[in-house]
Amino acid sequence: MARTNPATGTKHAADRRAKSAAYGDGVLHPASSGSVVVVGAGMVAHRFVESLTSRDADGRWSVTVLGDEARGPYDRVGLTGYFSGKTPDDLALDRAVLDHERVRVETDARVTRIDRENRTVTTAGGSTHSYDRLVLATGSYAARLALDGFDHRGCFVYRTLDDVAGMRDWVAKRTAQLGRPLRGAVVGGGLLGLEAAGALQAEGVSPFVLQSNERLMSAQLDLGGAKALQRLIEARGIEVRTSSVTTRVDADVSGAVCGIELRDGTWEAVDIVVFTVGVRPRDELARTAELAVDARGGVVIDGGCDTSDPSILAIGEVASFDGQCIGLVAPGYAMAEVAATRLLGGEASFPGFDTSAKLKLSGVEVASFGDAFAETPNALDVTYADPVSGVYKKLVLSDDAQTLLGGILVGDASAYTSLRPLVGRALGGDPAAYLMPSDLAPAPQGDLPADAIVCSCNGVTAGTVRDAVTEHNCADAAEVKACTKAGAACGSCFTLVKKLVATELAASGKEVSNGLCEHFSFTRAQLFDAVRVSGLTTFTSIVQRFGTGRGCDICKPALASILASLYSGHVLDGELATMQDTNDHVMANIQRDGSYSVVPRIPGGEVTPEGLVVIGEVARDFGLYTKITGGQRIDLFGARLDQLPDIWKRLVDAGFESGHAYGKSLRTVKSCVGSTWCRYGVQDSVGMAVQLELRYRGLRSPHKIKFGVSGCARECAEARGKDVGVIATEAGWNMYVGGNGGFTPRHAVLFAEGLDDDGLLRAIDRFLMFYIRTADRLQRTAPWMEDYEGGLEALQGVVFDDTLGIAEDLDRAMASHIDNYEDEWAATLADPEKLKRFESFVNAPEVADPSLAYVAERGQARPATAEERTSGAVFIGGTTLAVRS
Repeated sequence: MARTNPATGTKHAADRRAKSAAYGDGVLHPASSGSVVVVGAGMVAHRFVESLTSRDADGRWSVTVLGDEARGPYDRVGLTGYFSGKTPDDLALDRAVLDHERVRVETDARVTRIDRENRTVTTAGGSTHSYDRLVLATGSYAARLALDGFDHRGCFVYRTLDDVAGMRDWVAKRTAQLGRPLRGAVVGGGLLGLEAAGALQAEGVSPFVLQSNERLMSAQLDLGGAKALQRLIEARGIEVRTSSVTTRVDADVSGAVCGIELRDGTWEAVDIVVFTVGVRPRDELARTAELAVDARGGVVIDGGCDTSDPSILAIGEVASFDGQCIGLVAPGYAMAEVAATRLLGGEASFPGFDTSAKLKLSGVEVASFGDAFAETPNALDVTYADPVSGVYKKLVLSDDAQTLLGGILVGDASAYTSLRPLVGRALGGDPAAYLMPSDLAPAPQGDLPADAIVCSCNGVTAGTVRDAVTEHNCADAAEVKACTKAGAACGSCFTLVKKLVATELAASGKEVSNGLCEHFSFTRAQLFDAVRVSGLTTFTSIVQRFGTGRGCDICKPALASILASLYSGHVLDGELATMQDTNDHVMANIQRDGSYSVVPRIPGGEVTPEGLVVIGEVARDFGLYTKITGGQRIDLFGARLDQLPDIWKRLVDAGFESGHAYGKSLRTVKSCVGSTWCRYGVQDSVGMAVQLELRYRGLRSPHKIKFGVSGCARECAEARGKDVGVIATEAGWNMYVGGNGGFTPRHAVLFAEGLDDDGLLRAIDRFLMFYIRTADRLQRTAPWMEDYEGGLEALQGVVFDDTLGIAEDLDRAMASHIDNYEDEWAATLADPEKLKRFESFVNAPEVADPSLAYVAERGQARPATAEERTSGAVFIGGTTLAVRS
């Protein structure tokens, strides 16, 4: 028997898509039928139309959707993705919903009047539409501060696609006009404000955030959590000022923003201002139609989403329930389900607002859920704070410390997906244990109860997810997502959904899919073979043949690695450039302050005095911090994006090349001095290390690879802690494999003994190529070996006895890699189109990024702390000494 969602009282999405939910079975009987007019074409309206049409088996209702924007419904929750390359088409919601035969959609159709007596609505264009039931889903608009200058050119709100497109166009235009990078102010330090600040920073603007009260995200975080978040935000180079109220925006003679004044009398020069001070319900239609409207705004509704007019319903941000309007999508979706169910004759009631939230800002993890402020009588809270690492965690518990009521997670929100569904339930263990670092914290004990909410955006329970597997034959998480909508909005719950699906499939005796992601049902190893055999060389052709959709941040980098392994193409060639992780995208490692580090290859740690001089001169001339790494290389920190090509050219001209410190590839081959100098050495470990590094440089793999070569059994190069370790003996080379550092260190195990030079190279060739072909995404060599059927002995058979008959193929693949190797830095310097990616600012490539600030320490420059940025002398952009007053 199908379950009912206890949070909304509605049938779950899997049921409404099944034939068994057709309305001739006595479940739902529409009390009336005819025409439904939906005013508004946002996410909540889209959900309402989908819910109604997918369950209206008898075709009782026809639907007209009237939207005032020029485009159809799009993902407003994911709006920030526009600044990381997503297009309006990428953000568009499922068009098939509005292409339904009984649905008609009009864009640019702003409704100006509701005639309740005649049951019609009129648009600004003069068209009139009759309704039997009217659904108001007009949403909200960005609140506007009552201050002078709010409407100057360069002032924006952060609400629609047009808003963010306007911001991007203004930044490009104004940067070109002024010939320098812009400075921006974000007024409002809530969820949207921080996302807007991140968006400005992504466009090359130096932003600061002004929050009127004492803490960021004040609706979600307590003071301790807000302080931790502020440190994380400032570490990204975004200045934060709390208890700061904006009183005026000034413009220059052209009418463009030039500065803002604060209540304390200070004045700040700015070139763009973004207001994110909250939203207000768009209830003007309801007011003119004399519907009941709450004193604080919003159309008053009851638990069934009915307004004061029985023929009119209201859902989403325009609706006021118990005196509240909440600007989150999850309660809007719940209202949409309730409204659709009621129109179909079912019983459903809106349960109230779930204000759980998660910040979508790259590199900053924040989540808040349940009774985060411990407002429940006699509630207890357990808190863990680590200011050094920027972590703050709090769980709110019942007075007996058994039941989870809510929580706040800052700096490490990995527990959000597992803790959020347990609100109102027993944790089943020591609460303090759940606040430990993520690699030490226990998983919640036992199965989630059937009525535990897994996806708060769409109100999907654990029972609904399980039913999708057992009753509706969903075979993987992607099918469950399509069937139930779990994970289809913000996506933060999708990891938990995958776990639930895998557990249910295994319990049902069904095959568990190990697909790479929702876009590919293949494992990484299967996809590698598919690409190799098919000969396809682009992501588009691969996803068209073997996958679905447009890809994601899981499959795109994985496929980029596969293509690089097979074809040795440059990471910035064609489509490959759009598939890379951040570090690969710029061929350097991004640091906490937004600058980059450069690591030239130093094979075996061997470098000439002339080479050292060049590295020193580069570090001096570009103001870089230098450090010897654990892999016997020199790391140069603090480079700006626009400086990278100039740094590379100096190094390449001196004979250096990319050390691939940014890639999932060979990092280093560490060595001792061996028999060249050491009286204990029995083999030339430096010579072998250099040979290995030059042989395997640039070899892309599922994860980073590290080597070590020791010249004798004293093991000074720590070879047995590496993915491949080589130790010299009188009889030849001993080869060790599967050593890893990290959270779970592994000691390498002996793979072969007494190998000569050629035998060692052949064994390593085959071991690495087989690992690259068969390992999972981001799987190090140690867990790969443990997972491989037959373990070490089976791998030895593949490498030395050719038990799979693929040895020659593996040898050819490695030979192809060696023959086609090209230094990525040198190739980029020779390509003007690739070099354009490293210009920080339009028409001003020589301008230092003002968001980078440094102080002197032990004779070098290190990133300035937030306090140091505002209190004294700092280096700006790593090159110029400046004093901030």
